[in-house]
Amino acid sequence: MFEKRIESMGYHLPPMPKPAARYVPAVRTGNLIFVSGQTPKVGDKLLYAGKLGLDLSAAEGYEAAKICALRMLSVLKSEIGELDRIKRIVKLTGYVNSAPDFTRQSKVIDGASELLEVIFGEIGLHARVAVGTNALPGNAAVEIEMIVEV
Repeated sequence: MFEKRIESMGYHLPPMPKPAARYVPAVRTGNLIFVSGQTPKVGDKLLYAGKLGLDLSAAEGYEAAKICALRMLSVLKSEIGELDRIKRIVKLTGYVNSAPDFTRQSKVIDGASELLEVIFGEIGLHARVAVGTNALPGNAAVEIEMIVEV
């Protein structure tokens, strides 16, 4: 059901992202899955690089956050087989590569939050933090991690 909803919205899940360093894409403990941070890549190509408020607009960051969400869902699908096994999106932590005076981190991470809410409905509503940072790996504009109950 959820994967069909994603496709009906004009999106598709990318192939399972490979870790860029020494970590695993997800760790399961009990009914919780902790998904490692994902950046706005398609394959190995980083689509949004640079600082929000300097190199990129909040609207571009919003789109970058959607890509991060789809990559996290790809990791989950690889971990649990079907997205229909998701009981709740528990929490997102979003990091925004920010210029010193950029204060719209929440609006950027809304890209992921709103997409998850549309895909999953009420179970997509989640706790969240949006943090501005001075740099991210590979100069990525955004990185997001997620906790999910299955």
